[in-house]
Amino acid sequence: TCGAFGQTGQRPLEENYVRSGKVSYEFRDFMVHGPPDFAASLLGRCAGPGPFFPILEQMYLDQPKFLDTQMKVAQDQAFLQRTANMTPAQIANAWGDAMGYVDFVKQRGVTEAQARACLNDTKEIEALTKMMQDASDKQGVTGTPTFFLNGRKLDNVVTWQGIEGALKNAGA
Repeated sequence: TCGAFGQTGQRPLEENYVRSGKVSYEFRDFMVHGPPDFAASLLGRCAGPGPFFPILEQMYLDQPKFLDTQMKVAQDQAFLQRTANMTPAQIANAWGDAMGYVDFVKQRGVTEAQARACLNDTKEIEALTKMMQDASDKQGVTGTPTFFLNGRKLDNVVTWQGIEGALKNAGA
């Protein structure tokens, strides 16, 4: 459902609410698929804040292909055994390659050296891990997308229609 929102809701949210100044929007990663999402998150942040959302939007558009690849990789017992005792950075690199994420970001202006540096950034890995734990433990996030409006979690609201209704009800 995060991909569906990214495909249908991200652009109207930005164009109709954020750009006008009616809404301040903060995006936070939440890795529901574990290591594959971790690699995608590290690489998505790699190019910096400017290209972040265009890369994210393209990842959402390509999500069906990535999910098919993820299913195949997750069934590869040799790959899973090989990655079982790796460090988090090694796991991020392995999944980044297996999923095609490294090539994906290279096609969008991130060099191989930049991609590897991002996948090996232990401080960023720790920050993402902490953000995930805080979202889960302190804010009750269990999946994506999860939205908060004025500090309140919007339960069972995952579509653009639901978000827009909540924004209008809040006077945005």
